Amino acid sequence: MAAQTELEPPKSKRAYLVGLRRDGETEEFAAGLLEELRELVQNIGFEVAGSMCVNLREPNPRYLVGAGKFSEIRREAKKLKADCIVFDDAITPAQQRNWERDSRKCVIDRQEVILEIFARRAITKEARLQVELARLVYSLPRLKRAWTHLSRQRGGGITQRGAGESQLETDRRRVVERICRLKKEIEEVKKIRATQRKKRERNDIPVVAIVGYTNAGKSSLMNCLSGAGVLAQDKLFATLDPTTRELKLPGGARVLITDTVGFVRRLPHNFIDAFKSTLEEAAVADLLINVVDASSPDAPLHVKTTKEVLSQLGAGQKPCITLLNKIDAAKDEFLLHSLKFDCPDCIEASVKNSVGIGELLRRLEDFAARRSKIMNFLVRHDNYRLVNLLSELGAIRKKAYCPEGVAICACVPAKFAAAVEAGSKILSEADFAQIAEKELVFTA
Repeated sequence: MAAQTELEPPKSKRAYLVGLRRDGETEEFAAGLLEELRELVQNIGFEVAGSMCVNLREPNPRYLVGAGKFSEIRREAKKLKADCIVFDDAITPAQQRNWERDSRKCVIDRQEVILEIFARRAITKEARLQVELARLVYSLPRLKRAWTHLSRQRGGGITQRGAGESQLETDRRRVVERICRLKKEIEEVKKIRATQRKKRERNDIPVVAIVGYTNAGKSSLMNCLSGAGVLAQDKLFATLDPTTRELKLPGGARVLITDTVGFVRRLPHNFIDAFKSTLEEAAVADLLINVVDASSPDAPLHVKTTKEVLSQLGAGQKPCITLLNKIDAAKDEFLLHSLKFDCPDCIEASVKNSVGIGELLRRLEDFAARRSKIMNFLVRHDNYRLVNLLSELGAIRKKAYCPEGVAICACVPAKFAAAVEAGSKILSEADFAQIAEKELVFTA
């Protein structure tokens, strides 16, 4: 009997989408997921030929859906000349093989679509390593599907006994070895990132991570605040690599702003594991800015997903500012009221029109001030290194040169308060004002 050959990838890229509504889920929830799948599929260049939402009470071990629905989906996909059937839910390797064998069409699931998007958007070495790791972990149990025509065995050599190792076993071993190597490489990258983080911690500059659902406007906010020039496009997962920039606040304090990869519903655990070195930027941040697309009808679910992923990363209890972005495009007043009710301290904003940015900067200023202490002191000329240190930290607000030294008003990080007290003469506000009246004052 001839060996079965693997299916050719679709050429015309027409996809038929299958959504699943499980017990306890509303029609609106299932429809929202199916619409999101449509956008994901379109992001990899597929044309959506049609779609169907299936009520699923109990998963069928053979096809996930029942035999009747299998026939209906196969018939519709054929009628609409779809080359590929895409499931919104995860399907097992066995179910995927059964579908492809019996429908004679390429069959993939939501995870594989997201993997393809990640692979196309990865730019840096770290992102490419993470994407490759996620793809290999996903593909390992599916090797039988890809290599059915190579399942024959090789004969044993002089030092081998028995029938030898099958091609499938060989490829499985190679994939496992590659996964181990990738994990080691990612650990090395993680160490480099940790070293960079320690350098920032030595300066005690607050780190703020921008988090949220994919395509909520995080990169646009990053560009608006810091002029970082991060890629900001109206598409899912435009950002895969964290970008950190320094932001000097109006009052003189400094913070580090980090843009992170967006979250998405039903993000597989192996994705979170693979991208942990990227996502952990949120876990080690001092403050989070959760950007929510207020114009999306699924905004409450996006907020829930973000909280779930942050909890998985150990960042669920971090102080957080919620930014309701795209407020100018929000049409559903009831939904908007619900979002504000769930988060009464949120900021209504439109990053595109710079609405709400002033309030966000004020909140960041307040947060930075709580980590610092306003101090007035006099530094003698022979201890000018203390002045240089405070200048590097961006802590100095005002300074006045006088014969005894330099009178300084500074927002000193708590970490350096003891050093300032030991290396200078503490002044009252009245004493600093008196010096400032006589001498030339420089404002930071």
